[in-house]
Amino acid sequence: MSDDGGVGFISRDLPIVAQSAGWRRVRLAALIGYAAVIVYIVATHGVPTGRLSLSVLIVAGLLISRLGEGWRRLGQVIVDWLPFTLVLLAYDRTRGIADALGTPLHEADAVHWEHWLCDGIPTVWLQQHLYNPSHVYWYDALTTLVYTSHFIATPVLAAILWLRDRTLWLRYITRVIVLSVAGLVTYTLLPEAPPWLAAQDHYIKYPIHRLSARGWEFVHLGNVKSLLAHAQDAGSNAVAAMPSLHTAFATMIALFVGSRLTSRWRYLLALYPLAMGFSLVYLGEHYVIDVLGGVVYAVGTYAAVSYWERRRDARKAAMVAAASAARREPDDLAQAAAS
Repeated sequence: MSDDGGVGFISRDLPIVAQSAGWRRVRLAALIGYAAVIVYIVATHGVPTGRLSLSVLIVAGLLISRLGEGWRRLGQVIVDWLPFTLVLLAYDRTRGIADALGTPLHEADAVHWEHWLCDGIPTVWLQQHLYNPSHVYWYDALTTLVYTSHFIATPVLAAILWLRDRTLWLRYITRVIVLSVAGLVTYTLLPEAPPWLAAQDHYIKYPIHRLSARGWEFVHLGNVKSLLAHAQDAGSNAVAAMPSLHTAFATMIALFVGSRLTSRWRYLLALYPLAMGFSLVYLGEHYVIDVLGGVVYAVGTYAAVSYWERRRDARKAAMVAAASAARREPDDLAQAAAS
C-alpha cells in the first residue's frame, strides 16, 4: 500500500518498534542477572558497605537501565556519578593526608569537650547499662542496622532521584558533595579519635567497646559482622569522628525528603538522625559532640546550598526577563511609529 495507507505506515515503523521491544527484553534479562548477583553477594558476603563496591553496584544498575538509549545516555551515567564516587573514595584517604601534614590527633581534648557538654561520657553509661558481652539483644541488632544504613541510604536515594528526576537529583547530590567535602576538610585539619579508640589509648578510664558490627549476630549473620569489622579496620579512617558524617547524612536525607513532602507525617523523618545519633554513641563510634557537629554541618550545608540556588535562579529569571524585554522593544517602537 502507499505511504498514506495504514499498512504502509506500520511496516515502515515496525523495525523501530521491534528494536525498542528487543532492548526492553535485553534490559529485563540484564536486570534479572543484576538482581541475582546482588542476592548472591548479600547471601555469601553480607550487605556491601565498601564505598567502591557500592558505587560499582549502583552505577552498574543505572547503566543497565539505560541500555539501548545510546552511548550519550550511558556516558551521562559515568559523568554524573564520577564526582560523587571520588568524594566517597577520598574519605578513606584523609588519614594519610593528616599524617603527612603532621596534624595532631585530638583525643584528650575531645574527652574534655564531652565531659563539659554532658557532665560525663554518655557512651560509658550506655554500654554499662545496655551492653552484655555474653548476650546480643534486639537493640544491638537495631543499632547495628541503623549504623549500616549510612552506607546504603545516601547512594540509594541518589540513584532513585537520578532515575526519576535528574534536576532533583542534581540538587540533592550538590548538597551531598558539599557536605562530604566539608567533612573531609575537617577530618584532615582536625582528626579526632572516637570513644572506643580514646579508651584504648587510656584517655577514658572505663572500657569502651566498638559494637557497630555486633548486632549481626542477633540475626545469625556472623559473616556480615566479620566483613564489616574487617572493612572498618582495613579501609576506613578511624580518626574521622568530628563531625559525624553518619549523623550528617541522616540529617540531610531527612531535610531533603521532608522539605518535599506536605504530609504532617514528614516530621517522623527526624527519627532517622535521632536513631543514628543514639546508635553511634552507644556503639562507641562517636561522642555526643560529634553527633551535634554532624547536625550543624548538615543544616548549614542545606541552608547554604539552598541560598545559593535561590540566588542563581533569581539571576537566571532576571536574565530571561531582560532578554524578553530586549526582544519586545523593537516591536514596541515599530508599533509606536506606525501609530
